[in-house]
Amino acid sequence: MGEILPITAGVVVGLICWRIASVRLRTAALVVLSVIFGTLASAINGELALTWAFLLIDIPLVFLVAVGTSILLTRFVKARQVVRR
Repeated sequence: MGEILPITAGVVVGLICWRIASVRLRTAALVVLSVIFGTLASAINGELALTWAFLLIDIPLVFLVAVGTSILLTRFVKARQVVRR
């Protein structure tokens, strides 16, 4: 149950970064926001009080979910555009 917050944060980061047109800027935003949201998720869950090693789990989890969300949104939008034509 402790990984719900990083997964939710990853979806939020993916939704935020999906709208960025520049690939370089989107990549930079994904990395920076994943670090910020991953750290916040660890802090809110109280994992940082135990050890900093939880950052090695939460930050990549946020990043991977954000990338997955961006990919799914891109495919969904393209599929809807094809159906409308």
